[in-house]
Amino acid sequence: MSKYKLIGVGTNAKTIKGDGSEYETAILYMAPFKVVVDGKTHNSCAMAEQAGCVKPCLNLAGRGAFSNVIAARLRKATWFYQDRAAFMAQLAKDVAKFAASCAKKGVQPCVRLNGTTDIRWELIKLENGLSIFEAFPDVQFYDYTKISNRKVSHLNNYHLTWSYSGANASYAAQLDSAIANGMNAAVVFRDQNTIPAMWQDYAVIDGDKDDLRHLDPKGVIVALYAKGPAKKDTSGFVVDA
Repeated sequence: MSKYKLIGVGTNAKTIKGDGSEYETAILYMAPFKVVVDGKTHNSCAMAEQAGCVKPCLNLAGRGAFSNVIAARLRKATWFYQDRAAFMAQLAKDVAKFAASCAKKGVQPCVRLNGTTDIRWELIKLENGLSIFEAFPDVQFYDYTKISNRKVSHLNNYHLTWSYSGANASYAAQLDSAIANGMNAAVVFRDQNTIPAMWQDYAVIDGDKDDLRHLDPKGVIVALYAKGPAKKDTSGFVVDA
């Protein structure tokens, strides 16, 4: 049984690649996109429809396809929307416990809050009036996002990578503005063996070697390859190099 109620450590095949003598990553997974709680629909991924990533969502990749995992993610999302204050208090407890565990190991704690969501955590306050990032300045937070204009430059410990999709022309056109906003762009390629060295005039790096996006150089395309339902995507979300 996990010692954390909300976050998971060592449960993601990709983040494990970066865990070791220097870093360890914890991830929060919740049910994505539209979640119905007490008869009200909440959207945890504001740009999902515009980006065309509802069907190829990574939420169902790997362990995410198991019914018990799906149920657990729904329970967390329900708690988040039913009792935000209690949820955030528990999240802070989990992050504090994780940071203490990493300190004992002598590694840098890294946390991804949007494992399968795209919530603007920078706008949510804890009981002390601080965001989760401000409350834990020694923890490195990072996420993927489809919101190209998020304002997080004031947070030294929160790194965002914009997630590209060609399923919608107006969304795809935000590539340059996202990079100008200080974010790299993650692009999902269909075949990992044909990922190009350059794409849309930007250098391409391999984003599947590990998940430590805050260590990436600036102004690059982070190449990922299709997983789960995304392997069959033909909307433009997955790119054919």
